[in-house]
Amino acid sequence: MALKHSQYLKLSQKLLPQQILLMKLLQLPTLALEERIKEELELNPALEEDEDTLTTDEELFSNEDEGEITADEEFDDNGEIKEEEMKTSASDVEMEDYMDAEELDSYKYEVVNKGPDEETRDFVVVEGVGFQEQLEQQLGLKDINDREYTIGNYLIGCLDEDGYVRRELDLIVDDLAFNYNITTDIKEIEEALKIIQSFDPPGVGARNLQECLLIQLERKTEKTKEVVLAMDVIKNHMEEFSKKHYDKILKRLEIDNEELKDIINEITHLNPRPGNSETKESNFSAVVPDFIITVTDGIPELSINGRNMPDLKISKDYKEMLKEYAKSKEKSSKEASGFIKSKIESAGWFIEALQQRYATMSLCMKCILEYQHDYFSTGDESKLKPMILKDIASRVSLDLSTVSRMANSKYVQTPYGTFLLKTFFSESMSTDSGEEVSSREIKDILKDYVDKEDKKHPLTDDELCAKLNEKGYNIARRTVAKYREQLDIPVGRMRREV
Repeated sequence: MALKHSQYLKLSQKLLPQQILLMKLLQLPTLALEERIKEELELNPALEEDEDTLTTDEELFSNEDEGEITADEEFDDNGEIKEEEMKTSASDVEMEDYMDAEELDSYKYEVVNKGPDEETRDFVVVEGVGFQEQLEQQLGLKDINDREYTIGNYLIGCLDEDGYVRRELDLIVDDLAFNYNITTDIKEIEEALKIIQSFDPPGVGARNLQECLLIQLERKTEKTKEVVLAMDVIKNHMEEFSKKHYDKILKRLEIDNEELKDIINEITHLNPRPGNSETKESNFSAVVPDFIITVTDGIPELSINGRNMPDLKISKDYKEMLKEYAKSKEKSSKEASGFIKSKIESAGWFIEALQQRYATMSLCMKCILEYQHDYFSTGDESKLKPMILKDIASRVSLDLSTVSRMANSKYVQTPYGTFLLKTFFSESMSTDSGEEVSSREIKDILKDYVDKEDKKHPLTDDELCAKLNEKGYNIARRTVAKYREQLDIPVGRMRREV
């Protein structure tokens, strides 16, 4: 194949590092942004907090000090910052320069100043015994030999967060042989597992939900008629019970509805996740709103939650170091100068990205507030207008992906509650009269129908569709099913009660 030269035009588009940084920061909610800022402060020594200013929503991430360097500043060929950008203000003068060594103890001249928006809380932390440690303590109280203790301790380590042994027993046999040089079989593992299953909380060490519920029922001291029947249902009719095929259970056990109610009540009071019983409260975290909307005299007002966000600036020491290294002609000094220069530029980009994030979020949220003014003024959900990301993107002249990142995982606090921002984005649907309504309005009506239905004869998707059509909403059955799933409402059969 012959070699030849050719010319061609190629159009390509590349994202600058600053743009990538902005996109990443834009999609972070408030809590995650706090962690990101702390991480950047640790990684970049040229970036530091400006403790001389107080943080407000308007002054957030301000960078107006004359001595600070932004991402737009330029360096000359020797790596020096241009002279007009190296001027420092009076606020940059360090007190230590005019004090004797004996006077440098910080407690003699420093006071603790905190801004009005800064939250300071004292927490009392009490570290208790963990879930696995509790089981290991119970294992240590058993009259067993070292071999049985090693196998039992390994089984405790195999428990997942729900307290189940999900791993196959034959694989556990292989692990014990490989890691502990213990030759065993499935029968011995099952015997050790029975010991674990006798521990508290009841149900721990089960291999599946059926076994977990059976263990708890067998551990009950009073074997009432309901307990015995519940054991029969879990052991022999678990599939019918899980799918709520109550008619089959009534026929096979030859019991009436009242007895079935007692059985269901007995089973539903069991714990399907014994391993999570000690820590289930820790799975919930407080929601920190990113936007706060207040209503004064019927006029909604917007503010962005600063929540202890520090004012950032570029270290004056690093700027001085860059200036000194730039004067030197040594090779090592030039390498140090290049390193410091990159850190200063990175800090400037980070500060600028935070400022742009704040401006973008303000612009988009103000547009949403104007678009849904009637709702935020009154709190009446029927006044919510159909709104999609494209509506906001076209109004603020931003890319659709930028608006999507802004709305992702963000919460807005209103006088009517705190909501995920994306819940205000909804499709539009037409009524019989031709009026455009929000899909959120239809979801509220759908949920109301389900809440008021007869639980002995729950409404099917076809029946829900018919009711909405009667109300004037042109909606298909598959759309009803989609909205029901989005509302986490199970199908009619799974909502049935005896």
